[in-house]
Amino acid sequence: MRRATSLLPAAAALLLLTACGSEVSGAPGTGASAPASGSPATTPPVYGVRITSVTIPTGTPTPSAGSDGVSVHADPLPTGDAGISAAYEVTNDGAAAMTYTILFDFTDDGGEVMGNRHETVRSVGAGATVRGTVRLGALAPGASPVTRVKISRVTKVPAAEAPPESGKCPSSGIRLTADDGDAAMGLRVVGLRLENCGSRAYTLDGYPLLELLDEDLSPVHGIRITHGSGGISTGTGFDDPARPLVLKPGESALSGLMWRNTTQSGTPVDVPYVRVRAERGADPVTVTPHLDLGTTGKLAVRAWTRAPE
Repeated sequence: MRRATSLLPAAAALLLLTACGSEVSGAPGTGASAPASGSPATTPPVYGVRITSVTIPTGTPTPSAGSDGVSVHADPLPTGDAGISAAYEVTNDGAAAMTYTILFDFTDDGGEVMGNRHETVRSVGAGATVRGTVRLGALAPGASPVTRVKISRVTKVPAAEAPPESGKCPSSGIRLTADDGDAAMGLRVVGLRLENCGSRAYTLDGYPLLELLDEDLSPVHGIRITHGSGGISTGTGFDDPARPLVLKPGESALSGLMWRNTTQSGTPVDVPYVRVRAERGADPVTVTPHLDLGTTGKLAVRAWTRAPE
């Protein structure tokens, strides 16, 4: 039986910005507003993540009512580093250490995104709270003044299964990552890359092993995983046969996931997490490609192939 899942909710935390370094908070559901003394925001956390304060170093804003009950208008921002930042905290209520990836949206009064930033908070222990600050950086020329920061998306994976930091080699000597994917005419493709960052040759023969997980990191059932395209699309390279590979240190192999998000009768299925093993017995890495599988019930996986030099 399939389990319908979704990515962690997208607009669940919102803060309004003030100028001159002041911060905002307020009642849940109405945005947030707070004096410049820096009292913590009272908006509810999004899967353990909440914004506690926001800073925008511009002139004094002129408050006015908005659709969410409260709004703050700030003077135009410089085109260089905007100086806008949001302090946040991540609380892990689970029983195991987790790594969180958070997408922050910086928006104008109308809700249009002027910029966004990803923050990865690694190895938050069970019951622990970790604090950090996300900075917008430079605004694009002609961008509207930023007046809000919201948590757009949160994903979290077991710390031991998180993709490695850029430039760091796991003890296994192989680094497995997923790209941001590509989409066209309902066809979705996410690439997988396996790099031998160790000191010994690494042998591959076949396909990566996949386990589909829901937002609670429990298995998603009812999805058929096919070696090759499975008829989803031709001419994509997914039907190239598997061949033995020997990766020397510094060499990489590529694979990929392909699906269509067609929705017909039945319940659409979303898979926010995929646990990937390069081969049987390899350490797992949990990636977050968000497989919006629709009602097709099928996911194609490509055999490992040597990456171009």
